Amino acid sequence: MDPFLSELITRYGYIGIFAALSLGIVGLPIPDETLLTYTGYNVFQGKMVYSLAVISAFLGAATGITISYGIGYKLGLPFLRKFGPKIHITTEKIERTERYFKKYGNFLLFIGYFIPGVRHLTAYLAGIARDDLRKFMIYAYSGALCWSITFISIGHELGEKWFLVEEYIHRYGRFLPIALFVIVIGVFLFLHFRRSKVSS
Repeated sequence: MDPFLSELITRYGYIGIFAALSLGIVGLPIPDETLLTYTGYNVFQGKMVYSLAVISAFLGAATGITISYGIGYKLGLPFLRKFGPKIHITTEKIERTERYFKKYGNFLLFIGYFIPGVRHLTAYLAGIARDDLRKFMIYAYSGALCWSITFISIGHELGEKWFLVEEYIHRYGRFLPIALFVIVIGVFLFLHFRRSKVSS
């Protein structure tokens, strides 16, 4: 765990989570999944309240992605191509995300949180494309909530072994967050249908 991020959460708590994710989603090099799983570990230790941690993470992610949308809307693709490399947003990443956006449309705003290197760009491209703000908010904010719940919950459930997520992300790159997302959705659907059968 980055000592700066650890200190940020230890000293500033929920405000630190909000600030770090706001900046991370805009594009600064902050290990977002690591931050969220570490937050879940703090919940496991009783240092934080689960609901407040999720709310702080969601608001931070929603704020960051809204800022990105606004920048894309106002300043366009030339700005992103010029200044993006300074925050590790390369031309290659921009072009790859553009292809994804053409293929998956607004759904990429939701799933993009789970794809490192893509979540930082989806909102910029949505703004550049002058995507409808209401549709943007529905997909982007619901994705932010699901992403926050997923990794905070994983950190909480892993407890002392929360750091395993960071290790596997480094090892398997973009595939692990997607796999975790699919697993979480699968478990949620299973429990939902199971509960429906019991109640009926």
